[in-house]
Amino acid sequence: MATQPSVHTPTQQTYSELQQAYSHFNETLFGGLLPGCLITLQREKRTCGYFSAQRFANLEGGMTDEIAMNPAYFAVVPMVETMQTLVHEMCHLWQSHFGKPGRGRYHNEEWASKMEAIGLMPSSTGQPGGKRTGDMMADYAIEGGPFLNACAELLTRSFRISWYDRFPASEHVQAGQQSMAMHLGASVGGGSVPAQSIAVMASLVNPAAISGEDGGENPKPAANKSNRAKYVCPCEKQVWGKPGLLLICGSCHEGFDVQE
Repeated sequence: MATQPSVHTPTQQTYSELQQAYSHFNETLFGGLLPGCLITLQREKRTCGYFSAQRFANLEGGMTDEIAMNPAYFAVVPMVETMQTLVHEMCHLWQSHFGKPGRGRYHNEEWASKMEAIGLMPSSTGQPGGKRTGDMMADYAIEGGPFLNACAELLTRSFRISWYDRFPASEHVQAGQQSMAMHLGASVGGGSVPAQSIAVMASLVNPAAISGEDGGENPKPAANKSNRAKYVCPCEKQVWGKPGLLLICGSCHEGFDVQE
């Protein structure tokens, strides 16, 4: 007879913590209006997270949205920045249910205004002066804004992220070093990253990766020796095919790009 899993299993711990954060920001920043969604962990090389509307269905015919978080960043960016990613995607979820999303990955003015209203300034560069709208958008926290206040309230409780990727890629480490959250000074969490500020993490996260060097312990993806390429469109559809194909997505009507 199979035993019931402990409430402290890594899977339950990880997803209950992310759900706790989602519920907190839903109440404090969105007035509790957002419906539930399925939070997943996805290692996407060039993104901290993404939103996908009605991505999952259940056996009763119900559907729910997906918010994906990239765990490769958890140890090497400040906690406030991980929460920023979550809330950024929650804004997409809000717009999907209560507004008019832009086509494909486009971040339009409605989304940008909602972001600013909850305390995150849209910026194509992640810094002051960047464009407010566009296909590829980052953001930075507004000092004294609702997001930082809500984040401070969450982080002064018993909230934590318990599990971290031990082998962050060099681009993830670089993202942490360049993070705007590093310049928040005495603001939420002081801008430090878990791999630096938590003693056990400093000893367990691959130090070679943190220094930007290649460590023998850090697993590397095998070289792609096949004759197939991966193509991704703006609405996240993925196909495999021979290199050099010109493909158009039937959903967003945009071209596919090769993903290396």
